[in-house]
Amino acid sequence: MTSQNPEYFDLETAARCGQPVTVDRYFKIRIDDRSYNVDDPKLTGSLLLRLSGKRPIDEYLVFLKLANGGFEEIRLDETVDLTQPGVERFMTFESSASYRLVIDGERIEWGAQLITGLKLKQIAGVDPDKYALWREVRGSEDIELANEDIIDLSEPGLERFFTVIAQTTAGDAGPALPQGDQRYLSEQGYRYELAYEAGQTAIILRAVDLPKGRYDVELADILIMLPPGYPDAPPDMFYCLPWLRLVAHGAYPNCADVPLSFQGQTWQRWSRHNNEWRPGKDGIWTMLKRVEHALAEAA
Repeated sequence: MTSQNPEYFDLETAARCGQPVTVDRYFKIRIDDRSYNVDDPKLTGSLLLRLSGKRPIDEYLVFLKLANGGFEEIRLDETVDLTQPGVERFMTFESSASYRLVIDGERIEWGAQLITGLKLKQIAGVDPDKYALWREVRGSEDIELANEDIIDLSEPGLERFFTVIAQTTAGDAGPALPQGDQRYLSEQGYRYELAYEAGQTAIILRAVDLPKGRYDVELADILIMLPPGYPDAPPDMFYCLPWLRLVAHGAYPNCADVPLSFQGQTWQRWSRHNNEWRPGKDGIWTMLKRVEHALAEAA
């Protein structure tokens, strides 16, 4: 029997603070964007839908949102125990909904309005811990998304995402641009040109913004050599002009002190390598995110 003024235990707040949960409590849970008070620690999927006002319940799905960004569907007759760790937030979707998105160039139909960064990585078939996820924003800067981020697919336009290996390693290793690359560079506002010398093809990005206050210049040209077989074969290192020095101590960044002569100019080689290239999925956007990461990490 409920007391006159019961104190409801906020499960989401408790999870953030690491507080333990006991059975002899009344609970506050979150469904979508609203909080609800419940007196029973065990609820079925149908009760969760009724509590959130979803009618008719057989036209909706309810999911438990996991801490790592994943979703776990709760069937209508399935019971969840609020006293178990990680049970504090639920989300509902119309079961008949369908939303379109593109991930790594592949068009996907998704049956819910919302999707997490983790789920997108799972759809792309990449290791969530090794790959970063980006949301392509036309005419502006792309947005990096975390595993736990929730993306609303109901916004106008086809949503586009791509994954990029998150880390590169420093070391001493020493034809026409595909349409997808051209579209990406154009939509992102890059000024670029293709360059050729001695059978080698390269792309030069002009006046690229550098991390503010970290280098001795604010803008630099970036040279990326495109190997034979690109985009099935991966680019490796990149090159800067002028040569970049770190403001903090006036020195070149690690493994960025070897010259390359190309088209009558001497470029600064940034020795950054990555062996995880996915033909058919990766492109110039992948390499540019590696360049951005290397410049930011060195700074």
